[in-house]
Amino acid sequence: MSDTGEILFTPELISDAVAELVSVHDWLRFAVSKLNQAQVYLGHGTDNPWDEAAALLTHVLFLPPMTDEKLFPVRLTRVERQSFISLLKQRIEQRLPVAYLTHQAYFAGLPFYVDERVLVPRSPIAELIGAKFIRQLGGKTPKHILDLCTGSGCIAIACAYAFAGAEVDAVDISEDALEVAQLNIESHGLEHRVYPILSDGYAALAGAQYDLIVTNPPYVDADDMADLPDEYRHEPELGLASGEDGLALTRRILREAAAHLTDGGVLVCEVGNSMVQLQQDYPEVAFDWLEFEHGGLGVFAITKAELERCQHLFKDTLC
Repeated sequence: MSDTGEILFTPELISDAVAELVSVHDWLRFAVSKLNQAQVYLGHGTDNPWDEAAALLTHVLFLPPMTDEKLFPVRLTRVERQSFISLLKQRIEQRLPVAYLTHQAYFAGLPFYVDERVLVPRSPIAELIGAKFIRQLGGKTPKHILDLCTGSGCIAIACAYAFAGAEVDAVDISEDALEVAQLNIESHGLEHRVYPILSDGYAALAGAQYDLIVTNPPYVDADDMADLPDEYRHEPELGLASGEDGLALTRRILREAAAHLTDGGVLVCEVGNSMVQLQQDYPEVAFDWLEFEHGGLGVFAITKAELERCQHLFKDTLC
């Protein structure tokens, strides 16, 4: 328990808040003040304390995401007030991401179960899925898609919604992550189109080829791992760290991707701020760095043809 948390949530303060704060607006204002006072780190689905507080409160009230101001005057029951302040206390004292408290996160407009076995979904790749990778695929409809490093399965499932006729392999090295992915596959009724596969990279995919490979692999370098905010330390390190420069797995993905793409196939890969190092390491490679209307960077697309052209640059790289 942090010193800040102890100061913010004395028994007296909790008792007074539960007794005096009654409306949705009262509790949102209170929570925003406490989140600001505690200087929590935001980056797991929200970028401001109001939305952070609203995500917790709608969970307690069994409501959809809060977009209707008509709810502001609605009164909370005493049990709801106590439940909310308990979650808020955990968020601040333990620095737990909201998604781990509510066990729900939204990605590409879809709800997903999450817990500390998987990263909290937050990739800008959601925007590409919403656009059906129109620029990357040139309007072609993929029939076989690979989501490499699937985690919660959010990318695989969102792709299955975007391409109704496609089959999607959801691959991860973590058995724990695949258990979560399986829960999400079942909750979305996609057992017959999305297939969780335990594999270290492409190792279990011998002979398999895909029209589209989408991957959000670990890409945090050693320096950034050492400086991560506390909220990120609740996430599995296996899903974040990737060697000294953050590109250990990405190099392997590049080296082996061409063999698993159909003719005309495309790899879409997120590397975050490790994009600078990747560009320095491979200046000859024509990475297509993608731009996003709703924020995000460090995602590239590359064709099978370009991967084959540059195969000699990747083949001797140790992963």
